[in-house]
Amino acid sequence: MVRSCEKILVANRGEIARRVFRTVRAMGIRSVAVYSDADADAPHVAEADEAVRLGPAPSRESYLAIPRILAAAEQVGADAIHPGYGFLSENAELAARCTERGITFIGPTAEAIRRMGSKIEAKAIMAAAGVSVVPGTSGAGLDDAALLAAARTIGVPLLIKASAGGGGKGMRVVRDLKALPEALAAARREAASAFGDDTLLLERYFEAPRHVEIQIFGDTLGTVVHCFERECSIQRRYQKIIEEAPSPALDAHLRARMGAAAVTAGKAIGYVGAGTVEFILDAAGEFYFLEVNTRLQVEHPVTEMVTGLDLVRWQILVAAGEPLPLAQDALALDGHAIEARLYAEDPANDFLPATGRIAIWEPADLPGVRYDSGVAAGTTVGVHYDPLLAKIIAHGATRAEATTRLVVALRRLGVAGLTTNRDLLLAVLTHPAFAEGALDTHFIDRHLPPTARVAPRDADADRVHTVVAALAAHERRRAAGPLPASIPSGWRNNRWRPQEQSFRAGDDTIEVRYVVTAPGEFDVEAASATLHARVVVADEHHLVAELDGVRRRFTLATDGDTTFVHGPLGTATLVAVPRFPASRREEIAGGCLAPMPGVIRQVRVAPGDRVEKGTIMLVLEAMKMEHQMIATDAGTVKEVRVEVGQMVDPDTVMIIVDAEV
Repeated sequence: MVRSCEKILVANRGEIARRVFRTVRAMGIRSVAVYSDADADAPHVAEADEAVRLGPAPSRESYLAIPRILAAAEQVGADAIHPGYGFLSENAELAARCTERGITFIGPTAEAIRRMGSKIEAKAIMAAAGVSVVPGTSGAGLDDAALLAAARTIGVPLLIKASAGGGGKGMRVVRDLKALPEALAAARREAASAFGDDTLLLERYFEAPRHVEIQIFGDTLGTVVHCFERECSIQRRYQKIIEEAPSPALDAHLRARMGAAAVTAGKAIGYVGAGTVEFILDAAGEFYFLEVNTRLQVEHPVTEMVTGLDLVRWQILVAAGEPLPLAQDALALDGHAIEARLYAEDPANDFLPATGRIAIWEPADLPGVRYDSGVAAGTTVGVHYDPLLAKIIAHGATRAEATTRLVVALRRLGVAGLTTNRDLLLAVLTHPAFAEGALDTHFIDRHLPPTARVAPRDADADRVHTVVAALAAHERRRAAGPLPASIPSGWRNNRWRPQEQSFRAGDDTIEVRYVVTAPGEFDVEAASATLHARVVVADEHHLVAELDGVRRRFTLATDGDTTFVHGPLGTATLVAVPRFPASRREEIAGGCLAPMPGVIRQVRVAPGDRVEKGTIMLVLEAMKMEHQMIATDAGTVKEVRVEVGQMVDPDTVMIIVDAEV
C-alpha cells in the first residue's frame, strides 16, 4: 500500500538533518526540525519549515527522548519521521511506536532493527543463512566469567565489542588475557553510557584487515539490491574518517561475491529500506560478516556520487510503500568518490575531542566537490554531541582525480576557531601507501605517528598572516577611531617611528613593525624581512592586500586577543602579545588537568596514595568516550579536587601530585 508523506520530521541534528531536508525540499514535502537548547541557533533548525524544541542539551533529555520526539510530530502534524543516523536511528522502540501511532518510520521494521541491533543474534542469523562470520562468542548476556572462559578458546588477540552499538564505543583490543578484566569493565561502562546496554561479545581480532561494506536497499515487495561497496579502512579508535567507493581492493569477481552475500543477508531478515552490511576483508581475499547497520550511513554520499542515486529519496519512496526505483542490473558505477570526515579533535593528542566556537567557516566552491556540514561561522561545538563538523566528498573519473580534488578542497577550506583533524586527513590522502591503495584499519597507527598528524609550520605563511593580522587591526582602528579626517591614518609626530604588534604563531613570536607611507600603503618589517604592503579592500571580515606586488584575499575573525586568518596560504591562529604582559601565573607542579570538558566517571586515588608513572588516577567521559587520566611521574597524591559525577571544564585542576625528584 502506498502511503503519502506530506510532512517529515527529522529526529536528528547537524549535517544529517540538513542532508535529509535537502531531499525533502526537492520532493515538495514539508520539513520539521527538532532541537535541544544547545542547538537553538543551529543551521539545521533554520533550514526546516518548522522546528520544535525537545529539551535541555543532554541527548537523553532531547534527541534520545522518544516521547518528546513523538509529541513533537503530533504537535505539528508530521506524518513521517526520518531518524537520520546515530541517536534513535537504530532504535526498535521508536520504529514500533511510530507504527502504533500511524506515523511512517523512514527506516526498516522494528523487528529487523531489533534482530540486527544485537550483534550476537545478527551473527547467528547470518551463519544460518550461509554468510561467513567472524569466529567469536555466540551467546547473549554472558557475564565476565563466561567471557573470560570464551577468551581462552578464541585466543589473543581478541576484540571486545558492545552488542548494541558501534562507532568505536565499548570496543577494546586485548592482547594479554591478564588485561581482559579491566578492559571488560571499561567496555561495559562505555557501552551502558552510549547505548543503555552493557552486553558485550568477543571476536577474533584480525591484525591488518580491510573494512569493506555493502550498501543494500530493500522494499516492501521483497526485493533487495546492493548499490556496490565502500572502502572504510582508514579509521581512528575504530571509527571511520575516510571512506571511498569503489574499493581499490575489489575486482569484478570479488565485488559480485560480496554483493551477493550482502543481498543474502538482507533477504534473511526481510530487510526494508537503506542498510549497510559490513565485512572485514583479509589479505587472502576472504571476507567475514561483521554487522548490519539498519540505517543510512555517515558515508552514504560516496555511494550517491558513484551511482547517481539519491538514497534519501529512495528511503522516502520505500517507506511510502513504493517499489525500488531501479533493479539490480540497472545499477552501475561511474568514476570514484572519496569522503573525509572533518572532526573537532586533536589527532596529535590521542584524538581528544575539541570544543569551541567556529570563527571562520568558508568552504571553497570547486568542481566535483560536495560539502555536507552541520555548522556555520558562529556555531559552538560543545561537549554533548559527536564532534563531527562536516563531510567533504570529492568525485572524479579516477581514484587519483578524486583524491586530488579532495586534497584541494581540504586545503582551501576556511575553518578556524577550534582544533580539527584537517592536517591528519591531508597526511593520509597524500601518503604514498594511500595512493597505492594499500589500506587496512591500522593505517594511521602504522604510517602516521602523532608528530606526523599535524602539518609543520610554514615560516613564510606565518609571516604573511601576521602582517595581514596587523594591517587588519590597523584598518579597524582607523575606521572606528575618533581622529578628524585631516589627520591621516597611522600619523605620528615622529614619522620615522614605526607602529609595532607582536603575535604568537604556534611556539614562535613574530613582531610586525610598520610605517604608513600613504593612505592604505605601508612599509613593513616582519620576521627579519621587509616588504611593501597595500590594503586594497578592508571590511569587518575580509582584507584584500598586496604584499610586494602579490595580491591575495583573506578572511579574518577575532576573539579577544586571538585573530584567525584564512587565505591562499592556509589558515593561522595568531594570539596578540600584550605590550605589558601580566605576570605569569604559578604553574601547579604535578597537576592533572582536564584536557576537555567532561564528566568524572571514576576517581581511583586518594590523598596520601603513592602512584607510579602511568598509574590510572581517574576516568573522564567526554563526547561518549572514556579517557583515562594517568600520572605523568611517580609521586604522592597531595590533593583530589573532583568527585564522581562532577562536570569539569578544560584546564580544571583535578588532582595534584607531589612528584618525586
